[in-house]
Amino acid sequence: MSNLHSDKGTEEVTGHGQRMIHPLPCLFTTASLLSGFYAIISAINGNFFHAAVAIIVAGIFDGLDGRVARLTKTTTIFGMEYDSLSDLVSYGVAPPLLAYLLDFEPYGRYGWLAAFLYVATTALRLARFNSLTLEKSPKDFVGLPCPAAAGMIATTVLFSRYLGATETVKHVSILLLVYILSYLMVSNIRYMSFKHPAAKGKKTFQVTVAMVLLLILVAAEPPVTLFVIGFVYVLSGPFSASYRTLHKAEKGIEEQEDTI
Repeated sequence: MSNLHSDKGTEEVTGHGQRMIHPLPCLFTTASLLSGFYAIISAINGNFFHAAVAIIVAGIFDGLDGRVARLTKTTTIFGMEYDSLSDLVSYGVAPPLLAYLLDFEPYGRYGWLAAFLYVATTALRLARFNSLTLEKSPKDFVGLPCPAAAGMIATTVLFSRYLGATETVKHVSILLLVYILSYLMVSNIRYMSFKHPAAKGKKTFQVTVAMVLLLILVAAEPPVTLFVIGFVYVLSGPFSASYRTLHKAEKGIEEQEDTI
């Protein structure tokens, strides 16, 4: 995201005051936007499988544009804003529209309100992320990154198809999932960020081996593996927050016992 939203530039101001557009990061951002738009068109046409895959592809391009911008040293506020607008389409509109057309219509008002809530919380999530990035570069994400939330919806659709579901899935679990993801995006729960490089030496080698094994697992059963990865990441935030709360409580009790 993968956010996955910052450090993505397509513009640079030269010493002579002339603006120079850097096409490579812009190309990846546009590819992400195109994938999100294609997901919307596919969902409207009833091609829900293609829409889910397009959302995942948008996430891949979204992760690449930031890394390309950092490598080419073309990170600007323009790139961050363009990327956020692209993310709002790919992760804020395409996933809830997919969920609505696939599952929410029978719920009437509660269905379209759930879809709108997701759109609104994604916009709020992006606005908060951009404001925090301008102040400082956070090591962790505050709230669930919207690419992860969109990926959770997309992989749920793929996983349901893997289990033999038909083109339309009438189940309240997807409706509840959208409400939960909407809350997590605007919550203060922290999620791990993978933007920072790993430590050198043995840890780098271990990370490389882990990535190879993960790639093999994804290639073996993509719908299952991607769903599990997304589900574990979504749960990692609440579990980490609960662990920190319990750890602080235990530490406070120990300090009180020491003072007695």
